[in-house]
Amino acid sequence: MSEDIKTYTPADFKSDQAVKWCPGCGDHAILNSLHKAMATVGVAPHKIAVISGIGCSSRLPYYMNTYGFHTIHGRAAAIATGFKVANPDMTVWQISGDGDGLAIGGNHFIHAVRRNIDLNIMLLNNKIYGLTKGQYSPTSDRGFVSKTSPYGTVEDPFIPAELVFGARGNFFARSIDVELQISQEVLVAAARHKGASVVELLQNCVIYNNGIHNFITDREYRADRTIHLVHGEKMIFGKEKNKGLVRDGFLLKAVEIGKDGYTLDDVLIHDAHSTSNFLHQQLAMMDGHELPLAIGVIRDVEAPVYNEELDRQIDDVRKSKGFTDLKSMILAGETWEVK
Repeated sequence: MSEDIKTYTPADFKSDQAVKWCPGCGDHAILNSLHKAMATVGVAPHKIAVISGIGCSSRLPYYMNTYGFHTIHGRAAAIATGFKVANPDMTVWQISGDGDGLAIGGNHFIHAVRRNIDLNIMLLNNKIYGLTKGQYSPTSDRGFVSKTSPYGTVEDPFIPAELVFGARGNFFARSIDVELQISQEVLVAAARHKGASVVELLQNCVIYNNGIHNFITDREYRADRTIHLVHGEKMIFGKEKNKGLVRDGFLLKAVEIGKDGYTLDDVLIHDAHSTSNFLHQQLAMMDGHELPLAIGVIRDVEAPVYNEELDRQIDDVRKSKGFTDLKSMILAGETWEVK
């Protein structure tokens, strides 16, 4: 059977290594969703590289039947960038936690997004340093009490979506560890997007930050505090599917359909492909309080891809300058000899 049309199963992407995360850790569900997403996309395991930094989430490459690289703290994006540029035909997944990816790795993160390098960046956000035993992270809320902030933090956190949009990102999606189907959906979309795709996965650390996302993940009110965005569909949410998002001037507003004069016609339709990021950013910044937290693919826009543009530039320069190899390039132009 041709590799191009071969059908894969999640088992094809699982390694033989025992998974060594704490029982109940959200990473288990995310790993499961990634295996299923890879099978859906259908890229052969030997054409995939999974690259991580340091942290609990960064153990993920061990559990993949693909090429993998467990690198150093905060440098996953830098190494993934080099790997992709050198191996443009490979599909590259970068796995980072909120500490690994947004603290020491924050600069690499925003520039990978800004350059639009063809990477699938998974940012697992549990708002804590888990592997190093419970220090607050760049996404921990103001006032959060931890081993390194025993009286509460006195700083505001990064919001990953805000960083992505500030870096002019073209793909941003979000899911929750307990929403396996939506996680698989957004990971498939990220893999199919050309350029830097960022998927924020809200994940629970049962040991050091248990229940941090309960406000939105609890089954009792998840449907009323989250909205699953799907391109081309109305922005409807709620247990009874009777709530929607409408325009209120330049702002968004959550309304009950059929009440206060609002009808289904007033509810906005999600356009993930709009080149304007104004509405996308508003949707991404909703937090589940006055407006529901957006999950699903929020932004998915085509733009020039760094590694493709670099290859094109190299070819153009070779042709115009007549370079055949590195030596011919070094010796081009004026040279001199030291005796």
